[in-house]
Amino acid sequence: MNLPNLLTLTRVLLIPVFVIFILDHSYLYALITFAIAGITDGVDGLLARLTRQKTELGAYLDPIADKLLIVSAYITLAIIEIIPSWLAVIVITRDVIIMLGILVMLLTSYHPSIRPSFISKITTTFQIMTVLVTLMVGYYSFLSPLIPFAIYGTTLLTILSGAHYIFVGTRILNQKKSTRIS
Repeated sequence: MNLPNLLTLTRVLLIPVFVIFILDHSYLYALITFAIAGITDGVDGLLARLTRQKTELGAYLDPIADKLLIVSAYITLAIIEIIPSWLAVIVITRDVIIMLGILVMLLTSYHPSIRPSFISKITTTFQIMTVLVTLMVGYYSFLSPLIPFAIYGTTLLTILSGAHYIFVGTRILNQKKSTRIS
């Protein structure tokens, strides 16, 4: 266990704290908790690269922590009707598709390297920014015009990213299948 992995675990442990703050309508504390979790996401990767402490555990744990944080945020914010429930469904569906794709690959004896695509990184950034902006609007009303842009931008990017992963996963599995047939 190294420092980058400890930071990732810290992010996972902040998830229930964040959810509790949202459910208690303590949006400022939720915002601070979510921001800290987001900062740990950037710092753990940076530290792992700079100190050459990349581990297989970290390669799997980091995206799982990200998915748990995003899914928890979208479910909770949809439950209390701060974001549209259809957006939460789209975000969660994409993550389920990604996880199922990885599971199918593992079950077919293909061990995918866990590296997010460029569009996936942009999508995750938009998803995080949407959560931050929706939480900040209560304190900074001048940000409210950004809400539709954040929601529809996140929707579009999430759908495109999901379609990209389906395309790539299908291509990999088809190549593997054609290799076995030859």
